Amino acid sequence: MINKFSPVGSSIAHTIEAVGVIIIAIGFIYAGISAVHCFKRKDRNTLITDFRKNIKSNMVLGLDFLVAGDIIRTVTVNPTLSGVASLGLLVVIWTMLVFTIHLEVHGRWPWQGEEVPCKSASPKKH
Repeated sequence: MINKFSPVGSSIAHTIEAVGVIIIAIGFIYAGISAVHCFKRKDRNTLITDFRKNIKSNMVLGLDFLVAGDIIRTVTVNPTLSGVASLGLLVVIWTMLVFTIHLEVHGRWPWQGEEVPCKSASPKKH
């Protein structure tokens, strides 16, 4: 049976994947320009940390588009068991990458929630 969605699905998948690649590339360029722009105002460690955070957040967004393109391609172009299995493996790898990037950027796992600062006890007035 010929899949009637194959040409359209393939075009859509390629377009979405191209957007993902463009997002990642622009993210690298933006992070580099931002780092150069702030070079004299920030110390080296802060500059490197900000640079890495910019790159990682854009990588996660770009990876989302790449995975979306693969999902569309698998559903419309290659709806076979091997296609679904390779998509499942890709999603597992993507999930591990996103969790690892989140841990590096925020210093905690996504399910740990926001860090709440401790309130110091105010001195009692007599």
